[in-house]
Amino acid sequence: MKEVILIKLGEVVLKGLNRRSFEDVLLKNIRRRIEPLGGFDVREIQSTIYVTPRDGADIADAEERIAKIFGIATYSRACETQKDMTAICESAAEYLHKELSSAKTFKVECKRSDKKFPLNSPQICAEVGAFLLERFPNLQVDVNNPDYTVRVEIRDYAAYVHGNAKRGAGGIPVGTGGKAAILISGGIDSPVAAWMMARRGVELTAIHFASPPYTSERAEQKVVDLLCRVSEYAGRMTMFTVPFAKVQEEIMAKCPEELFTIIMRRFMMRAAQKIAEREGCGALITGESLGQVASQTLQAIVCTDEVATMPVFRPLIGMDKVEIIDLAHRIDTFELSILPYEDCCTVFTPRHPRTRPVLKFVKRAEEALDVDALLEDCLSRVKITKIHPNR
Repeated sequence: MKEVILIKLGEVVLKGLNRRSFEDVLLKNIRRRIEPLGGFDVREIQSTIYVTPRDGADIADAEERIAKIFGIATYSRACETQKDMTAICESAAEYLHKELSSAKTFKVECKRSDKKFPLNSPQICAEVGAFLLERFPNLQVDVNNPDYTVRVEIRDYAAYVHGNAKRGAGGIPVGTGGKAAILISGGIDSPVAAWMMARRGVELTAIHFASPPYTSERAEQKVVDLLCRVSEYAGRMTMFTVPFAKVQEEIMAKCPEELFTIIMRRFMMRAAQKIAEREGCGALITGESLGQVASQTLQAIVCTDEVATMPVFRPLIGMDKVEIIDLAHRIDTFELSILPYEDCCTVFTPRHPRTRPVLKFVKRAEEALDVDALLEDCLSRVKITKIHPNR
């Protein structure tokens, strides 16, 4: 029995004259993600993408990866059969035997894009339904609230039988929304922010700030592991690790303690922007949520953004912690994020950080620092790591 994955597009179909370019990027992303699994034919016909395994390639593994590709509304594993009612009925009974044996009620739905097929959709549903009622005595028809729905699609070259479609990752294909740099830490929030922007088609570059010897190699590896999880959705990316301890030590030695966090954040934005510009990014992304910590009050964000000349996206800004944690569970980053390894944002934490910093006082405090020299020093020692999905 020949199996195929049928992929239905989501928001992409609304792109008008740009639709073709979005579809091309989505096809490229699908081919790239399943290529390591073996041979697959990937083709798009009439708003449906067909993924067909060749040479014994594992369709179950392909299905798992396809579930995490942005731009896909739904997907279904289906049985491909001849455009003949006997073959369609027999295929439905055999391919969906397990589901139909355990269900009490069912219905049949049909789409007939091949208008030359001799039966119309209601006639096909009636014939397949009657066949399955005879084959499965446990079943009754319920067209309003069935336990299971059998779907038949009559297309140009074959017929396809499958059950309920699964929900895809949604969004639009990564690579259609420009490129941006995510400031990534080992916490819960920034991996979720990265996922949310990738879901809008943004290609990601990752920037992480590490503070050895105050932070360990395990803490940095934790960030790499988090990005590998995110890359299952966002695709491969490059991670730039910026050594930040010297900057933090200078701030701690020469600036008021209550302003330490906000001055550190301004340095992070400056350094991230220089890397982002070099990598061709058009924006920065952070995992900040308004009011969550001292550096994320409105006044603190104003002070932070004063050093940025490119847009700063904060996709979590209006979400509460419970909502962010729910998303972290959904994308499978939560358990990694709560591992107890130190983060550069948690070392040198002031006892009483200023929650309403005033920009002119922050800038005055920074005059004690050689900002350009500190930036040049840390950026000259950046480490680059390549991140790949399913690593």
